[in-house]
Amino acid sequence: MLTVPESLEGWSLLHQMFRMSWTSLGQASHEERRHLADGLAEWLQQASGDDGSSIAVAMLGHKADLMLVHARRSFDALNQAQLDVARLPLAEVLEASTSYLSIVELGMYEMTAKIHEQLTAQGLAHGTDDYREAQKDAMQAQHGRVSGRLFAPFPPRRYVCFYPMDKRRGEIKNWYSTPFEKRAAMMRDHGQIGRLYAGDVTQIISGSIGLDDWEWGVDLFADDPLVFKKLIYEMRFDEASADYGEFGPFYTGLQFSPTEVAGWLEGRTPGLVSA
Repeated sequence: MLTVPESLEGWSLLHQMFRMSWTSLGQASHEERRHLADGLAEWLQQASGDDGSSIAVAMLGHKADLMLVHARRSFDALNQAQLDVARLPLAEVLEASTSYLSIVELGMYEMTAKIHEQLTAQGLAHGTDDYREAQKDAMQAQHGRVSGRLFAPFPPRRYVCFYPMDKRRGEIKNWYSTPFEKRAAMMRDHGQIGRLYAGDVTQIISGSIGLDDWEWGVDLFADDPLVFKKLIYEMRFDEASADYGEFGPFYTGLQFSPTEVAGWLEGRTPGLVSA
């Protein structure tokens, strides 16, 4: 019986949230603060290319002062990014508040059903070795078709919102015991709402089942933060969210350019400079 949707994976992601010791920073000289700023700015500029990149976000609220988001092609490379940050001069005045590990994911409910129909028509029985091998080949072909979405660069948009989420596994409502066709229909309706905001927000969905405390991470990028409120509010009314969505803490802030690190450490809101 068809129950598990296929997915395609891209960048490995690590979100790092930090609190800044502003007292220690204020006691440092202008030259010392410049040295701390130069270290992070230079590293952010170097950590950009086909093998991945990192961005900095000035956070709003008490949960964190700085969020660094790293996209790399492997967990090994993510670990190197984490080590690099820990060895920056700025690390002396940073305290980790939380982190999140995930992998960019593209859910394939409709494609899974279509591939299942095609393989069944070819006489392959679901669950057999031949079926699994043919399914693997079919998904690999899809991976090549959508690789641009799986390994896209971080959007150069000013405002960023990140939150983790689960699908409910309660006694009455359990996403994972709901029939495949019902789940596929709900995800299709859910996606249609997102497409209404396609020009206003860029969304990155990452899977974290078996990797972190929640099942998915969601990153939203926009030029107007009000879009986050409107999009998420509207989505709360669709069945997939209303009956099955459970949400973790939200982290919202301002993406800023590496060249703005020094100003941020001097107490000025950092900007996002157009390339």
